[in-house]
Amino acid sequence: MTVDKFRMHSRDLTQRNVDAIAVLFPTVVTETLDAEGAPARAVDFDALRQELSDFVVEGPQERYQLDWPGKRAAAFAANTPTAKTLRPIRAESVDFDTTENLFIEGDNLDALKLLQESYLGKVKLIYIDPPYNTGGDKFAYPDDFAEGAREHRIRSREVNDDGERLRSNFETNGRFHSDWLSMMYPRLKLARNLLRDDGIMFASIDYNEGFNLRSIMDEIFGSDNFVGEIYWESKTKSQNTATSFDKLQPKAELILAYTRRDMRRFNLVKHGERSYAGKDAQGQFRIAEVEQMARDGVRGRTTMVFSILGVEPAPGNQWKVGQDTIEEWASRGDLLLVNGRPARKMRPDDERGDVTKPFWGFFSKDIGTAESAKRDLKNLMGEHGFDTVKPVRLIQQLIYHATSDDDIILDFFAGSGTTGHAALEQNAADGLKRTWILVQYPEAVEKGSVAERAGFGTVAQLARTRLGRAAEQLGAELGLVNPRPDLGFRTLRVDTTNMIDVGATADELGQGELGGMIDSVKPDRTDEDLLFQVMLEWGLDLAESITVDEIGGRRLLSVANDALIACFADDVTDDVVQGIAKRQPLRAVFLDAGFATDAARINAEQIFREVSPATDLKAV
Repeated sequence: MTVDKFRMHSRDLTQRNVDAIAVLFPTVVTETLDAEGAPARAVDFDALRQELSDFVVEGPQERYQLDWPGKRAAAFAANTPTAKTLRPIRAESVDFDTTENLFIEGDNLDALKLLQESYLGKVKLIYIDPPYNTGGDKFAYPDDFAEGAREHRIRSREVNDDGERLRSNFETNGRFHSDWLSMMYPRLKLARNLLRDDGIMFASIDYNEGFNLRSIMDEIFGSDNFVGEIYWESKTKSQNTATSFDKLQPKAELILAYTRRDMRRFNLVKHGERSYAGKDAQGQFRIAEVEQMARDGVRGRTTMVFSILGVEPAPGNQWKVGQDTIEEWASRGDLLLVNGRPARKMRPDDERGDVTKPFWGFFSKDIGTAESAKRDLKNLMGEHGFDTVKPVRLIQQLIYHATSDDDIILDFFAGSGTTGHAALEQNAADGLKRTWILVQYPEAVEKGSVAERAGFGTVAQLARTRLGRAAEQLGAELGLVNPRPDLGFRTLRVDTTNMIDVGATADELGQGELGGMIDSVKPDRTDEDLLFQVMLEWGLDLAESITVDEIGGRRLLSVANDALIACFADDVTDDVVQGIAKRQPLRAVFLDAGFATDAARINAEQIFREVSPATDLKAV
């Protein structure tokens, strides 16, 4: 056993793709050297072409696809690792130690990369309401598609010439649509990785980028996994009556629905139970007439026209079920004539007992409009400055249809926090335990705006305030109900790595700075900061419980009942190592600088090898 070092950056998704190809086609993977000269696996494309034979499209052949300037760089951006981390912010959380909900403040591209290990294939529902690209929308671009070590150090120290990365995308920009697509593409690719096989993604959009969004989602999710479109009646008033004579007034917005794989199963609204009033030797039943349908449509079949107990379907019609099914019912003694019409005995095992309403692809204004949502938010928070807000009931309905108990919900364009609010409401309504992850960029509110006058500095701050007040309101309404739903959230912030940048050479540093490199952790970082970076590296759920303990005067952090024990003390003694090893954690991590000598580190390895050989041991 050796004390291995963490890589301290998000996983290289290109290498993960290579690993996936190796599982399917092990003969096409070969060894090479990476940029640092270390051994790495690579794909032999000539060998892969042979494996796929006639299914490879090469050269400048015409093909159906959406292309734009910057697409290749955008795809590359999704696979490029990030050296960022997530830092816990207790002061801006609600019930930090007990909640399982997460609010992440920062660039959602970085956040999605950081979530890849902990939430890969675990999210049941993703809902996003991205910028609609109407000519002045703000979003984080251009993204840093390819960034070297030095460039990263410059940007991490926030002395780059570009300054603020949040910019407006005006229609006068020649790359108006391209920039929006380049912003969305890598985020959607990363989001798909997080979905479960039976997961569903809903994306709100309007006509400005509706076609483009569907095109790139067809590419990323696969057109076979397109579920459908939901139209939401978002407006009841004309936007501008003065110009209404020369343009269509938008009344509805679009919600695109895609699944990770074709394994979805929606929950339907129940509005009754079927009654089985009849009873015979085989049990209870109800009478159901054998249904007919018109034969002139695309589903018309001559084979569906036949006699059932001497009765033919009406002229121009056909039976909805085939002869094999009719024969099966007859063999069970369940086929009979009722008032001269074929019918069957429908038994409880033949169908679902509840009567349900379909999941219609249309939400009327009754579920809430953009105007009513804005008023509702004002009633909750006072003045807020948001011009476009989604109704809580709209998102709540999507959550109802697409999730069940213990499911995870993700929204990486959180805005005012409607998705989190809707999840809180739905959990309170049906008593289920769904958890959520919201991501919002800390975009500064405009100077002199309503939001600034109301005391908000950033959109992320406004969203957290909204979630806190919604929780207070729900808590008051629920009273002493037990068990109480989770009304809190754990705030994490995307930030630079906790480790001091040692990429600079000795020649670039002064003598005093060289001395500072002995401690590899930045002076403003806490052991809890380090813990969350380690949890990301190990792919642990970021909402896991954290307890504080002590051995030999050294502070320990235990995650999920010793699934991980971390000790980031500056000086780790053999007694401390022995005490941790005796608890036999699944994982243990120490500060590398906490071992005074190489001999102390080797001794720690030996202790774990003897006392807890199954522990995964690492250092930062």
